[in-house]
Parts: sequence; structure tokens; C-alpha cells
Amino acid sequence: MGKKLSEKILRRQRARRRALQAVYQWQMTGLETKKIISQFNAEQNMSNTDQELFAFLLRTVVNEHAELDEKLQPFLDRPIEQLDETERAILRISVVELLYSIEVPVKVVLNEAIDLAHRFGAEQSHTYINGVLDKAATEWRSIEIAAEKDQKHKQ
Repeated sequence: MGKKLSEKILRRQRARRRALQAVYQWQMTGLETKKIISQFNAEQNMSNTDQELFAFLLRTVVNEHAELDEKLQPFLDRPIEQLDETERAILRISVVELLYSIEVPVKVVLNEAIDLAHRFGAEQSHTYINGVLDKAATEWRSIEIAAEKDQKHKQ
């Protein structure tokens, strides 16, 4: 993997981590996205972060959380309001990527969500997050998943 590509991947991973923290903050405080973004720019080192992805994830979750939650609910075993705040934030960010960032492969979305859950979530939250997102991705990105399975069978 080239140096530029690995730097881009790291910048995107940092953006997702920062977005998780920002979404969590929004969920807890209800602050406006502008204030959260300026606070992150003032208090965090955002220079090595994909700031465009960070802002996109935060704004989309804040602006469309009701629709995102509604789309996610069929894959949950309880009302979304009963989820841990960190799990809810991870799922919302991941749903944004699954639905609106189709250039990001399903595998990447799931791996990033699992990584966030390992880092910030409760002990077994990564298992729960993986199960929910796997079901959602199977429905929402069925063509991509089928193509990936075909590719594996051809190898």
C-alpha cells in the first residue's frame, strides 16, 4: 500500500473516531454542530484528520438522526433509545456511511465500527454492533455483498 493511501486511511480513521466523540457529545448535550466542530478544532489536533469526513458524519447524524434511527430499528433487538450512548453513536455513524457513502466498501464500514466499539464501547458491544450492521448491510448493500461473494467463488 502506498504511503499516500495509508495516510488517507489513517486520516479517515481519525475522522471517524473524532466523529464518534462529537456525536456522543451532541447526544449528551444537544449542542449545535457548528459549536461542536469549532470546539473540536480548538481543543483537538485536527490537522491529521479528514475534516471533511468528520463534519459530514457529524452533520448527517445530527440532521437526520430520526430517519437514521428509523432505518436502523428493524435490525435492533430493542428500541434505539435503550442502547448505550456509545453504541448508538457508532451505529448512527456507520449507518450514514452504509447509506450515503457507497464508495466505502461494506467491509470497511463494519471493520471501522467494530474498531470503534473495541476502543470506546462496553466489553461485548463490538459483537452487537457487528451483528446489527451485518444485517443492515445485507439488506441495504445486497448487490455489493453478492458481487463480493461471486468474486470469492471465482478465486
